[in-house]
Amino acid sequence: MKKLIIIILLCAGITYAGSGQRKIVHLPDLPGYVTLKCDFHLHTVFSDGNVWPTVRVGEAYRDGLDAIAITDHLEYTPKDDFIPVDPNAGWKIAESTAKDFNIILVHGAEITRKMPPGHFNALFIQDASLLAVDSAMDAFAAAIKQGAFLQWNHPGWKAQEPDGIPKLYPIHKQLLEKGWIHGIEFFNDNEYYPLVLTFCKQYNLAVTGNSDNHGVISESYPAPEWPNRPMTLVFAKERTSEALKEAMFAGRTLVYFRDIIAGKEEYAKPFFYKCISVSKPYYENEKNLYFEVTNNSDVPFYLINGKPDTPSSLELSANSVTRVVLSKKVTLPLTYDVKNVMTGENEVLKVELKY
Repeated sequence: MKKLIIIILLCAGITYAGSGQRKIVHLPDLPGYVTLKCDFHLHTVFSDGNVWPTVRVGEAYRDGLDAIAITDHLEYTPKDDFIPVDPNAGWKIAESTAKDFNIILVHGAEITRKMPPGHFNALFIQDASLLAVDSAMDAFAAAIKQGAFLQWNHPGWKAQEPDGIPKLYPIHKQLLEKGWIHGIEFFNDNEYYPLVLTFCKQYNLAVTGNSDNHGVISESYPAPEWPNRPMTLVFAKERTSEALKEAMFAGRTLVYFRDIIAGKEEYAKPFFYKCISVSKPYYENEKNLYFEVTNNSDVPFYLINGKPDTPSSLELSANSVTRVVLSKKVTLPLTYDVKNVMTGENEVLKVELKY
């Protein structure tokens, strides 16, 4: 019976992965880097997910991603009466399909413990079975021995933190002292945790954002309500697994979801300026200048707190041109806060517009 179920799931997964068209996600590269669009937290039937591993590849291809990690739980396998337990199954099944569809498949697993320390994804590993040990610290050590990138998952998840606020417990501080936490999820599913930006700046960690999806992505994030799934934007030197890993450890990331960009200012600022361009005035009269601001990205930007005698706010809609009328009394540049680009727990990006 087990064999029959697996054959049916395998056939369904191959059919799904082989269909559909790839979406183009309009997000810019930064100078010297390519922007890789990634989801590092996904589940399949080999833990508590409801899809076959190759389905995850098909979804990633359709959604315009460059890389994914299948991170099934090591300690929680509720379907083991029907599906054999194999911590590496998701990787082994999806690897060849990922190559066929030009998706970078990161070998991963989720270390699933009560808080503290909570849940962690071990990414870029070789053998997930070696992480299935009793002690959480031993599991982390086994991951580090394999060169893993350790990501702290949903640190404000209310099932473990009822107030929804991430906290650094002694074990987290011990892991940070050892250099064993490399990134923290800001976005998880449809939640986000602003305090993560403080932690990541304080400890020089990568900011990540992922779906943590257990079902079907298109049902979890239906258009047009959700124009995109949560994603980590990684600024890599090239589009390879090795370059992706290097960039993650270097912390060259932003996150994108719910029309929000979040991360360190050193990446958020050049990202914004690569998205938009300001034209020279195309018309003027005695009082005003007229010019345009073009947004070539899928991210809308909401500019607020304009200085006196300038537009108090500007909405730069995705993939559009915004007309601006400016009094000749005003001296450039125009300064704004970008409401939906978060660079800290209580900070947003400050930008200048000039032609």
